[in-house]
Amino acid sequence: MVSDLAKKGAFYLFVAAIVFYAVFPFYYAIVTSFKTGTSIFQVDYLPTSFNLENYKSVFSSGGRPMTLDDVLHFNITGFPLNFINSIVVSTLVVALALLIAVTASYALSRVRFRGRGLLLMTILSVSMFPQIAVLAGLFELIRAFHLFNTTFALVFSYTIFTLPFTVWVLTTFMRDLPVEIEEAAIVDGASAWVIITRVFMPLLWPALVTTGLLAFIAAWNEFLFALTFTLDNAHRTVPVAISQLTGASDHEIPWGPIMAACVIVTLPLIVLVLIFQRKIIAGLTAGGVKG
Repeated sequence: MVSDLAKKGAFYLFVAAIVFYAVFPFYYAIVTSFKTGTSIFQVDYLPTSFNLENYKSVFSSGGRPMTLDDVLHFNITGFPLNFINSIVVSTLVVALALLIAVTASYALSRVRFRGRGLLLMTILSVSMFPQIAVLAGLFELIRAFHLFNTTFALVFSYTIFTLPFTVWVLTTFMRDLPVEIEEAAIVDGASAWVIITRVFMPLLWPALVTTGLLAFIAAWNEFLFALTFTLDNAHRTVPVAISQLTGASDHEIPWGPIMAACVIVTLPLIVLVLIFQRKIIAGLTAGGVKG
């Protein structure tokens, strides 16, 4: 009895330590984002002030506070524009990656052809290369396609590095689906596209949500390609925009606005995880138990 309580207590202590390690940096960023002036450099673990100046500074458009009229007429510059760029790029990457991955995973899991295993391993091996190793070649490819300093340059490069993971995961999930479902659809005269969209996709929702969210997070947080393939602020995403924040002078680091921007950038990811948490858990645990 005592041994069980000790094991349970050690387990909960271990979980609490992991949660603290993961959550504390974000919590401290929130606390710091409400500070201004020299108070930023004072170590306070509890909020001592509630000043929104840093958030107003981040959301300023063209050096002035952004208004509703700016939004309606899309007269948006600065960090708000970078935030919109990140949303557009990440959404397009997820849509394109899932579209290609679903069709590719159907072929790799259901269609028998020579070299299928080798092709799957080749797809997975693409993700083994670090970004810096392929940066020069990818830059030349993007320049040859006349995509430099465009949104499509980021969508193109992010999709390349997102596809191996999404294809591999969806192929694994699709292999676990009963063959009888597909055979029944074929008997009813369904084409391959109908089987994918009408039969398999409803069953793959947990996997699609899980892989889609992970692809969105990867595209949202990517920095190296966004820094290399964009030239002006009109096409930059939020990671690069945060690195470009400057203070009153070139040597001054605006820690307050940086912390506020980090909080703003992290919140959408937290909201998405909270909304789709049940689907994520189902997607991560599906196929783990077979009866």
